[in-house]
Amino acid sequence: MATRTTAPQGCTNLKLRQASRLVTRHYERFVAPTGLKATQYSLLSHVAKLGPLGAGELAALMKLDASTLSRNLQPLLAQGWVEVHAGADARSRVVQATPAGRALRAEAQRAWKRAQLALNAQLGVERVAALHALLDDCMARLGPDAGPGDD
Repeated sequence: MATRTTAPQGCTNLKLRQASRLVTRHYERFVAPTGLKATQYSLLSHVAKLGPLGAGELAALMKLDASTLSRNLQPLLAQGWVEVHAGADARSRVVQATPAGRALRAEAQRAWKRAQLALNAQLGVERVAALHALLDDCMARLGPDAGPGDD
């Protein structure tokens, strides 16, 4: 008997955004005691792990446009968790985590790990692994045509 594939129902963008909001709320419940939001943790984590690095390179790695990166950096700069310095030329900027930012990232990383383990328990490790594989495949297929600024 042939397997019949059903057409997707509803808007994929809407479903992904709804799922993203639910997952974000889940993680933020765990990381909230650190004073960070999920987007701030992600940005601080990238900077602490990869920095110092150019703002353009950071934006590309995080698949953000320059204005979104600049906006998301503001609270981290205001709290003294990251610093931005002049780069090699007048137009470039280098972003790096401060010692306070690296310490906060370590604390938040422990909370993030607890959030991931709780999500794995709630959804099932196999389902989360399958979701990761499906999302990775979809992102690879969308590729450079869905570049920065499309979020």
